[in-house]
Amino acid sequence: MKALYDAFCRLEETVVQVFLVVITFLVFASAIFRTIGMPLNWATDLSLLLVAWTVFLGADMALRNIDLVRVDFIIKRFSPMGRKVIYLLWYVIMLVFLLALVRYGVPLAMESSRRLFQTLGISYSWATISVPIGSMCMMITIMLKMAKLVKTPGPEEN
Repeated sequence: MKALYDAFCRLEETVVQVFLVVITFLVFASAIFRTIGMPLNWATDLSLLLVAWTVFLGADMALRNIDLVRVDFIIKRFSPMGRKVIYLLWYVIMLVFLLALVRYGVPLAMESSRRLFQTLGISYSWATISVPIGSMCMMITIMLKMAKLVKTPGPEEN
């Protein structure tokens, strides 16, 4: 199972990196072509679609690789057990928020199915579904962090 998760993480990182390069190229090319009077209208829609996915998959990557929300100045004043409790509480709050994003993101994606990207001719759901999918990925990451935190004798320090 760990090998499968590691493969997913590598794939996620590759997808985010490729999307960032493509977004940069599309925005640059769109600006150049608009300047010479030949706008690439589809580039805006494609960039929007890729940004939506990049934000949520990138947030999962960031959450997995670093501890995003942490105020060491305050946290270091607590005992190791107190820190562990604070981290667990923070993870629970994050899980509740992400669960709300999934709960409301799925119906939003379904409602968006009739709305089309004007120039791409595909459903806007391809962009809005990034919210619940990215949130589910982050929920998995948080649950793994929580399990690791519970198993370790001291607070998580990565």
